[in-house]
Amino acid sequence: MSLEDTELKVGNVSFKGVYIAILFSLATTLGGGVWTASSLYSRLTAVEAVEIPDIKPLQKTIGLMQQQLTDNDVSQLKSKLSELGVNLNVIREQQDQLLEIQKQVYDLEKKIEGMSATVTESKLLADGMKDISKKSNKLSREIEDLWEGLDYLSNPLK
Repeated sequence: MSLEDTELKVGNVSFKGVYIAILFSLATTLGGGVWTASSLYSRLTAVEAVEIPDIKPLQKTIGLMQQQLTDNDVSQLKSKLSELGVNLNVIREQQDQLLEIQKQVYDLEKKIEGMSATVTESKLLADGMKDISKKSNKLSREIEDLWEGLDYLSNPLK
C-alpha cells in the first residue's frame, strides 16, 4: 500500500494520499502552535501571580551605606593604609631595637652575677686575710716577747 493509493472519504468528499499527508502536517503544526500558545499563556499568568517585594527598605539601606562610606572618607583609605604601613614598619624596627637591648641587658645581668660572685669571693678572702693578719700580728708580738725574754736572759743587767 503506497501513499498514492491511499484514499480517505469524509462525507461526500474523497481525499487522496498526498492531500492526506499535507492535511496531517498542517493539523499537527496547528496543534503544536495551539499547545505552545497555551503553555506561554500559562507561564505569563504565573508571572503575574508573583509578588514584587517592596524595595524601599533596600533603598534606605543602600542610602545609609552610601552615607557611611561618605562619612568614613573611604576615598582617603589608600593614603591612610600607606601611613599605617609606614607606622607598622617603624614599630617593627623599634621592636627589633628593643630585642637587641633586651639581649644586651641579659648579657649584662650575667656579667653582674659573675662579678657578684667574684666580690663575694674577695670578701671571703679579705676576711681570711684579716684573720691571717691578726694571727700574724699575734705571732709577731709573741716572737718579739720571746726575743725580749731571750735578750733579758742573756743580759739580765740591762
